[in-house]
Amino acid sequence: MIWVAYAAFVAVVAYLFGSIPTGYWAGLLLKGIDIREHGSKSTGATNVLRTLGKGPAIVVLLIDVLKGVAAVGFARWLYSLPAAVTAIPAGWSLEGWQPWMITLAALMAVLGHSRSIWIRFTGGKSAATGLGVLLAMAWPVGVGILIVFTLVLAISRIVSLGSIAAAVAAIVLMWAFQQPLAYQLVALVGGLFVIWRHQANIQRLLAGTEPRLGQRSDAQ
Repeated sequence: MIWVAYAAFVAVVAYLFGSIPTGYWAGLLLKGIDIREHGSKSTGATNVLRTLGKGPAIVVLLIDVLKGVAAVGFARWLYSLPAAVTAIPAGWSLEGWQPWMITLAALMAVLGHSRSIWIRFTGGKSAATGLGVLLAMAWPVGVGILIVFTLVLAISRIVSLGSIAAAVAAIVLMWAFQQPLAYQLVALVGGLFVIWRHQANIQRLLAGTEPRLGQRSDAQ
């Protein structure tokens, strides 16, 4: 049963990577504010952009993406070690087991970003960290959703719409690129989670009140 300990280790480390509250720290360091009390109350890069400005938002975005990359990279590295390989459950090969552990790491990183233990289980909407895990898991899928996000953002100038479109694209592209079943499932669960985290944005989109890029709004 040592494989359970390895799986738990992957889950905890990936969660801790994801839970690094980048946007929250940026607010404290740059303006001495709790960003959760401003704008959309999110710690993600979009709220950082509206609250702190373009430079901090870019830094937060990059770090949040790298959190996802680091979580998946850790799981892949761990299962390159002989001790971890020998602890794989009987009847499983490394090729069959590793994708599920990478999937576990991806989900825990996404969860950590939106439910950070360091800020009372609050956080962002997990779009950037979700992009990071997808780039690390299957880079063609990651590049594909980045293109979708960029195109939707360029046309609509609405960040939330781009994030929702990217979440849907992740589900479709994982299937289209014939990625392992574990990866398809993480895209499905993670994509639906990101969409669920955008419930308020979806309501504003339907009402026609969702702010566009560069537009400030206390509701956002």
